[in-house]
Amino acid sequence: MWVFVRSTNLFSPTFQAILSSMNLRITLLLAGLLSFLPSNLAAQDSNRKMQLLGEYGRYRANNDLLHYTLTLRVNPDDASISGDNQVRFRMLADGQRIQLDLAQELSIEKVLYLGQPLKFMREEESFFIDFPRTLKKGTTQTVDVVYSGHPRTAGRFGGMSFEKDAAGKPWVFTACEGNGARVWWPNKDQWRDEPQQGVDLRIAVPNGLMDVSNGRLLGHRNLHNGYTRWDWRVTYPINNYDVALNIADYIHWSDKPLGKLTIDFYAKPEDLDKAKAQFTQARPMLEIFNRKIGEYAFVRDGYKLVQVPYAGMEHQSAIAYGNHFQNSYHNGDWTGVGISPRFDFIIIHESGHEWFGNAITAADPADMWIHEGWCTYSEDIYVEGRWGKSDAIRYINGYKSKVKNEHPIVGHRGIDKDPLDEDQYFKGALFLNTLRSVIDDDTKWYAGIHAYYEHFKYKTILTEDVVAFWNQYTGRNLTPIFNEYLHHAALPKLELKFDDAAGTVQYRWVADEPNFNMAIKAGDPQHWTLLHPTAQWQTTQGNRANFHVAEDLYYINLARL
Repeated sequence: MWVFVRSTNLFSPTFQAILSSMNLRITLLLAGLLSFLPSNLAAQDSNRKMQLLGEYGRYRANNDLLHYTLTLRVNPDDASISGDNQVRFRMLADGQRIQLDLAQELSIEKVLYLGQPLKFMREEESFFIDFPRTLKKGTTQTVDVVYSGHPRTAGRFGGMSFEKDAAGKPWVFTACEGNGARVWWPNKDQWRDEPQQGVDLRIAVPNGLMDVSNGRLLGHRNLHNGYTRWDWRVTYPINNYDVALNIADYIHWSDKPLGKLTIDFYAKPEDLDKAKAQFTQARPMLEIFNRKIGEYAFVRDGYKLVQVPYAGMEHQSAIAYGNHFQNSYHNGDWTGVGISPRFDFIIIHESGHEWFGNAITAADPADMWIHEGWCTYSEDIYVEGRWGKSDAIRYINGYKSKVKNEHPIVGHRGIDKDPLDEDQYFKGALFLNTLRSVIDDDTKWYAGIHAYYEHFKYKTILTEDVVAFWNQYTGRNLTPIFNEYLHHAALPKLELKFDDAAGTVQYRWVADEPNFNMAIKAGDPQHWTLLHPTAQWQTTQGNRANFHVAEDLYYINLARL
């Protein structure tokens, strides 16, 4: 702002009063600006952090992950870790820089390449590694990130926790889907790119404790320094947040193998009897999923169920379990229809992620319904496999009370942000039940699930890939139906207008998605009529008292006008 002064005595009392007033206003203005800037800058920093972690930028896209070798020493006494991660990758384009990620609480001591230290720059929770020469497209490279510190603990799902068991012994574990694996180890913290050749974990823990991690146990050895190292090998692609440590005084036992699949269990000594009784549910579940979805994807690595002091987590080949050895979930009837108390929700749901979330993985958290919607539906597959279709339909409809319908299921991609609610679970599963009814052929539906699983196994995908698959599989354009349920918050509404004197019913869809024209069963429940509503009114025979809609087969709003 410019201030012009004309023909004024600069020493007059009037002008001095003006100056004093201006000085006060300027002081207040500056104070206001200064009070505003930190929060504004903090918001900018937060946005930059979300952008760095969320987007698949040029220094991520120029390389493809091949393998991690994570060597780590865990000290429960002071809640610290120290070690290194060897990152092997293939260059997809010529370049001199790559981007990895590590939480700010942890120090990077050095980055080595061919035994020599490299320059690196940290920004927020990412860091950029610069190479002394251009790495050529197609070449395989390895960097070794040496780090240490006290990892973040943000509740039992937010990082790495150092706790004690009932006997006062250390109980250390990781669970980091929300905050990302960077909270305890350096990696390319993106869902889109998984290490295609797997991970080796070499975890040193105090003598008397055991580490249970992903993959196959190669062995353990005393380091003669108060620590024992446990070596695990993952031989399949794995998303970063699935890599896990479970360090405790565990007892190990096994069930009879399912073909070539080994089934192993780990629990605390004081809970061994309860665990042995409850974990018998695992094998029948694996049999059902193998039969109705497809063969377990990680046979070489085996299946493990590991007791933890939190609810549970889908850590690949090492499912975390903490449901207190009881059926259902949260000490009640989880879906409210009398079926949940028949089985342990955590065993079934978290293991279902081995098919949906671990074998098939979303390339962006915005598409998390590919994990959670399908996995919630896997509960229904299990119920149907055990007790039949009628109970499965009742079970899945019990989830309607949990849906909010306030935000679209598919969110904004390229930012590090959690979904706004849990509709990707419940609405996602109810949509799949709807899709089953649209296909209206149970044999074709389950054959389609099997084909979908086999087609996308070991891949990272987006919602568009799912839509394209089902369009091709059915030979129909299902895109408007997918869009209505996944990209809009509100449910489609079927409006009915009755003229009982004429014995007619008018019907139409009110939906946010253009060209939404989902067929739906209505009329007499003993002999359903398949209607083909559009946005325009149509007429069929019926009256208000006897005209019904198959609302248990389709997730919709129904308006009887």
